[in-house]
Amino acid sequence: MNTKNYPQRAFTLIELLVVIGIIGILVALLLPGVQAAREAARRTDCANRVRQLALATHMHHDAVGYFPPARYESRPDADPSDQCGLETPTWLARIMPFIEQASLGDQWDFSKPWHEHEENVRTVVPDIFLCPSRRSGTRPIGTRELRTTVMGGGGRLPCGCPIPPRPTSVSLDVPGALCDYAGNHGDLTPGATGDPTDFYFGGNGTGVIISVRPNCQNGIAVSPSDRIRMASVSDGTSNTFLFGEKFVPISQLEQFPFDSPAYDGDHLPASCRLAGPGLRLANGPDDVLADMFSFGSWHPGGVHFALVDGSVRFFNPDTDTKVLGALANRRDARVVELVP
Repeated sequence: MNTKNYPQRAFTLIELLVVIGIIGILVALLLPGVQAAREAARRTDCANRVRQLALATHMHHDAVGYFPPARYESRPDADPSDQCGLETPTWLARIMPFIEQASLGDQWDFSKPWHEHEENVRTVVPDIFLCPSRRSGTRPIGTRELRTTVMGGGGRLPCGCPIPPRPTSVSLDVPGALCDYAGNHGDLTPGATGDPTDFYFGGNGTGVIISVRPNCQNGIAVSPSDRIRMASVSDGTSNTFLFGEKFVPISQLEQFPFDSPAYDGDHLPASCRLAGPGLRLANGPDDVLADMFSFGSWHPGGVHFALVDGSVRFFNPDTDTKVLGALANRRDARVVELVP
């Protein structure tokens, strides 16, 4: 049989480098598409969590007749007998029975400061509290530094004379669960100058989940005096924010005051935000001009909001602040017609 010796073929170095370069270009072209697909999935997941939280607030309304109050906060001019309930848990603790956390909800006492509850109560982070684009796969815990007074010292002098205990101020670091969603406290029209009519005091918020004055008995808050109901939303339930994603800068994750424990009823931005003139939506996690009272997200191009009717909308960060103010205020008679 006649055989011939043929020369063996192989890649040259230049050909190998060309192939590697082509593969690199293809990967570079595909990577943004993969990332976009993943973010689209995370954004859909986030919208579903917002919808579930909206349903929970509706169930709270159906059960007790009003939306969960953001926190107890007496006005500074209130009678001393009506000043109670400071530092008690926020609205996010009140909806526990409606997000399949009934056993945890039973352990919250709304007449007791949030930081006096057991650590295994205040550090529970339900999945529904977290936006996947910001904290996917985590159980984030924040810390609030509190000043408190304890009785210390005491004993006896060398002469045998007793030394009575005396109050001492100490710092206390209190851990608590974090949340990416915040109630709509309204806009800034009530003011923010320290007057009893300012937005952060009980009953003054123009939103739906607002600070309320407590009904006090023997110095203990037993129920909310101010109650926001469906009928209180005179601008229309489909034209008013219920809650939305809250702005947390990427440099402030798990840091006070932007990212404070969600059950902290002493620090309003822990569980609520505002919108309108003076408070635009944050434009991404690196926005240096947004405020700790601002709504915002880590989604490219927008922020999720639940409206009072339970629907979920995605708003562009460039939305006019007057429009945002009308949507945040439940009763300003400025109705915004949203396009389906």
